[in-house]
Amino acid sequence: MKIFSSLFLLATLGALSGAASDCVAAVDTSQWKCETCPFEKSGLSGSVDVGAAVASAASSKFGDFTGFKRKGGYLLADGELRWRGDGGWFGDLTAANLGLDSRELAADGGREGAFALRLGYAELPHYLSTGAQSPYLGVGSSVLTLPAGYPAATTTAMPLAGTLQPVDIGFKRSRLDLGGSFQAGEHWGIGIKVRHDVRDGTQRSAGSFFASAAQLVAPVDQVTDQVEVKASYIGRSLQASLAYHASVFRNGPESVTWSNPFTAGLISTGRGQLALAPDNQFHQVTATLGYEITPRMRASADVAVGRMTQDASYLAATLNPSLVVPGLPALSLDGRVSTLNASLRLSASPTETLRLNASYTRDERDNDTSSLAWPAVSTDLFVAAVPRVNQPYGFTQDRFKLGADLRWPDRLRLAVGAQHDTVTRTLQEVDTTREASIWGRVTLQPAKDLSLALKLAHADRNTSDYRPVAAIDPAENPLLRKYNQADRKRDSGGMRADVAFSETVQAGLSVDMAYDDFANSSIGLDSGRSVDIAVDVAVAVSDETQLQLVAQSQRIRSRQAGSTLYAQPDWWGTSKDRVDLLGIGVKHLALKGKLELGANVSVSRSRSQVAVDTGASSPAFPTARVAVDSLKLQASWQMSPQISLIGNWWYERYDSTDWRLDGVLPATVPNLLALGEVPARYHVNLIRLALRYRF
Repeated sequence: MKIFSSLFLLATLGALSGAASDCVAAVDTSQWKCETCPFEKSGLSGSVDVGAAVASAASSKFGDFTGFKRKGGYLLADGELRWRGDGGWFGDLTAANLGLDSRELAADGGREGAFALRLGYAELPHYLSTGAQSPYLGVGSSVLTLPAGYPAATTTAMPLAGTLQPVDIGFKRSRLDLGGSFQAGEHWGIGIKVRHDVRDGTQRSAGSFFASAAQLVAPVDQVTDQVEVKASYIGRSLQASLAYHASVFRNGPESVTWSNPFTAGLISTGRGQLALAPDNQFHQVTATLGYEITPRMRASADVAVGRMTQDASYLAATLNPSLVVPGLPALSLDGRVSTLNASLRLSASPTETLRLNASYTRDERDNDTSSLAWPAVSTDLFVAAVPRVNQPYGFTQDRFKLGADLRWPDRLRLAVGAQHDTVTRTLQEVDTTREASIWGRVTLQPAKDLSLALKLAHADRNTSDYRPVAAIDPAENPLLRKYNQADRKRDSGGMRADVAFSETVQAGLSVDMAYDDFANSSIGLDSGRSVDIAVDVAVAVSDETQLQLVAQSQRIRSRQAGSTLYAQPDWWGTSKDRVDLLGIGVKHLALKGKLELGANVSVSRSRSQVAVDTGASSPAFPTARVAVDSLKLQASWQMSPQISLIGNWWYERYDSTDWRLDGVLPATVPNLLALGEVPARYHVNLIRLALRYRF
């Protein structure tokens, strides 16, 4: 593969033009046009797409985020409008998917170097379930009741055949963005961003009474408002900024109340109540500073101080009138958490080939919430003899990093680094964890058509004494080690090779591996490993045809130990996950570039296996599988300089098996009123045709 320098080419052309100036007449350049200049012409330009789409089948999974959920026709409407005026004035308007539930609209305008304003609106659907059914009335509200015929002793005795109704589980997110930036002088700038997010719909939930349970559909009616105001200074050697950010979350219903579909003699109660996400706020002030000490040395720092609060009123401990519950020690949580995120970085280049960097980062979470004793009610039927004490835990994390990057002129580059991470926790099993890690990377280009890269890393985490938290009831097994607070050794490595077989064929191969060893954990996560292999190939068949191929395979395996007798391990669990992906893409230009054709094929397979060894013969969990096959064909025909015809055919097949859902109908389990969801399975053909007009 030959690589030409642009500067060399320009110098050569200049020399040739100078040598030929004595024998060639001067060239008239008055009519020459720059086809690739970045400067935009003044005036109005843009494009409008109008068309239709047809989906062959209905699928919530296929419509997730895309908006193509139902069977039938859709209106396609997209476009962009650009205006450039004298003196740097500009205006942009873009619209996408106006006929779908995933629509977007944005407008930008202002004057280059002076100010800019933005207004944006977007909707995005998120469907969470397939085939869900429920007998409850009032789905989508905060009160769920049951029709006549309930309660019953078991699900088989319930009148499900005449009362089950399909329910949609999912929500739509609507987002409104406002923003502006202003230049307050040669070096000063001011920016303002406001965002209003609304989530409206439903989500899964569940409630229980003693040994019976019901899967529920809870309402989603949430609003999040965010605002950010920022002032910045940009000079030759000094850059700085100061910003304020606020986020306010509000939830419409504070709870969901549901009727008990089961009867269980004297211990039954008629209604239950679950709290939903409480209102809360977050405020943060951020400052950044960057300074060029010398042309070869630069320092930067940032600090962010935040405050989280939550003070929603508590619900009643239970709706069961037969229970005598002690009074609550407070009417609300009055939650207060202070945060600090700060870092300091220094980089230097003592020579042209050597670069050094160092950084220190500190993160703090200081929980000022009161720790109180609360009456504990189990499944609305029992009051525990011992109250529960909330644990307002916090932590402090300090990270030190050192690194060096050395470049040799003979196509060799070496990078090494080290990091030390210390985490100090409060009200948790481990007070302090310390982790030291080192890494190195070598990049080599032994030939002009071949480059190799190798990276190795080792990390060793040690902890202070592991002590179960006294306030946790029932008490934890003293042999348990939570994976994020346990001694661990981690070894990882990666390799990347890129080769150009010719000027038209290039390929790459990468391999990444990691192994975690929790040798000192008797109960808990014991080990974990992962292997990821990827291959990519690019082929320029001709000037008009390009081909790309990507293949990837990933394996993840973990092993953990447990105890049913609150003692030494007596069972072991193994999890194996496998994901394979193959993708092929082709682009072709025909009719002298007026017809652009494209095709993309992707095939993916994933498999998850869970096995539990208890020492006795027992059936293994069924394998969970997902298979996705997708074919996309695109065509764009430029009928005239202003008009193009755009077509697209998208076929997708999705097939999955999940033992948690397969065969679990609403009445399958006698003491569980299930939603009867099924794993997603669909075959969808989507055809889109649109006319594009440019002006």
